Amino acid sequence: MTERPTMQRPGGRTARVRNAVHEAVIALLAEQSWEELSLPAVAERSGVHQATLYRRWRTVPALLDDVVAEHLTRAAPLPDTGTLRGDLDAYAAGVARGLTGPFRVLILRAAMVDTGGAGTPALSGVLAQRSRQLQEMLDRARDRGEAAPTLDELVELVLAPLYFYALFGRPAGAADPRRLVDRLLELAAAA
Repeated sequence: MTERPTMQRPGGRTARVRNAVHEAVIALLAEQSWEELSLPAVAERSGVHQATLYRRWRTVPALLDDVVAEHLTRAAPLPDTGTLRGDLDAYAAGVARGLTGPFRVLILRAAMVDTGGAGTPALSGVLAQRSRQLQEMLDRARDRGEAAPTLDELVELVLAPLYFYALFGRPAGAADPRRLVDRLLELAAAA
């Protein structure tokens, strides 16, 4: 007996709802701070019923994480250049660019706000998703026989400084991402 392949709609109502909600969030954030954002305001702006927003996202932080995750997936997909050096250089440069663009505030907010339940510290959805993707990039490098750093080392030596620069008003210069990646790869080679 052959299995019938499952069909997934490439768009449909769910995609239209998500797109309308994301557009409403971005429009509202152009007019007000993210602290003022509310699900009822997003529902009104998007034309999507509040119950749908509460059922799908539950909270404003979860909705903002979804907007950031979608933006990062489209605007800054993780590279696969065939070398760890190429992947890290492209990724770090993309992070630096993203932290100076219009989504800067949302990306920084996603890095700072916890969406874990019951007061337990946890990575927010977008950061947990990105962490898994970064680990896959590092695993690919190891599988190719390259000396790869740990995810913690990547975060501490490349991402943390880039976020620090963005958070305190000094955007990373063009040479900063490469310099940080150099330091990371030197550490990995010495290990």
